[in-house]
Amino acid sequence: MKPAYQRYALTRTAQAAVVVLLAYVLTFLVTSVLPGDAVTNALRDPQNGLSEQEIQRIVAFYGLDKPVLVQLGLSLGRFLTGELGFSLQSDLPVSRLIGDALPSTLTLAGSALVIAVVFAAAIAYGAHHLPGKWSGAVRSIPSFFLSVPNFVIGLVLIELFAFRLHSFTTTDPNSPAATLFAAVTLAIPVSAPLAEVLIAGLDHESRQDYAQVARSRGITEAGLFVKHLVKPSALPSVAMVALIVGELLGGSVITETIFGRDGIGTVVQKAVTGEDQPVLQAVVSLSAVVFVAVNLIADLVSPLVDPRIKLREAVDA
Repeated sequence: MKPAYQRYALTRTAQAAVVVLLAYVLTFLVTSVLPGDAVTNALRDPQNGLSEQEIQRIVAFYGLDKPVLVQLGLSLGRFLTGELGFSLQSDLPVSRLIGDALPSTLTLAGSALVIAVVFAAAIAYGAHHLPGKWSGAVRSIPSFFLSVPNFVIGLVLIELFAFRLHSFTTTDPNSPAATLFAAVTLAIPVSAPLAEVLIAGLDHESRQDYAQVARSRGITEAGLFVKHLVKPSALPSVAMVALIVGELLGGSVITETIFGRDGIGTVVQKAVTGEDQPVLQAVVSLSAVVFVAVNLIADLVSPLVDPRIKLREAVDA
């Protein structure tokens, strides 16, 4: 491994660690320090039925009787060791709640990402190779996808495929068919920016000298696309895929609610409704970790697959 890449990787990793740290501190301040102590309010809710001794024990665990900086230090230390605390609603470990819900959300988000890539590739290919007005129509699809709210797409798919065509049933939201349509709901808006990047990349690469030379040698448009245009056009999409991970995480909350799936979206919804601060803080912080980690991977992979990226410039940026 070249020294330049090692310096680049260390720099990007350090930057990612700083971003995660700042994200956690900001989340802590928003959920714990601002006026209106959600933890204490929830603990003293008569519906929880906690005794004064139990309340004091939980207050001591979270350090609510200590200065703000001490609270932050205790909270950050627990987070770094994987100790996420306990839910104020169910009294279960937060790590268990998230662990039980995570597989469903990962299945949905992963399936949606694959479908989004397929949609984007099909749109980009059609926009670049279909003749005349058809190409223009295909190029407008990403804008249409972005203009339709996620919940509208889900409701339309449920009405059409569940109630009319009976392709899946809403009473079994975790079935393969229901998961597929939930993933399509999430993938449609996500595929739009990815398709636009691919279209722009194909337009740019097809005008380059090497593409003209290949055409002069008699290569077909399909052969040009597969052999010469796909790889350089797809490279900018690596960064775009990393960026849309955040949209996948956010969109999964809405999609899971629409399709009745039990995932991270359900956990977040219950935490917000019940002011369950430990659960909410853990979900937000872990989402930030996932988002930063995916972007870090994209940053580390890009120089390996694209020799045009200069590491010194990337480090200085």
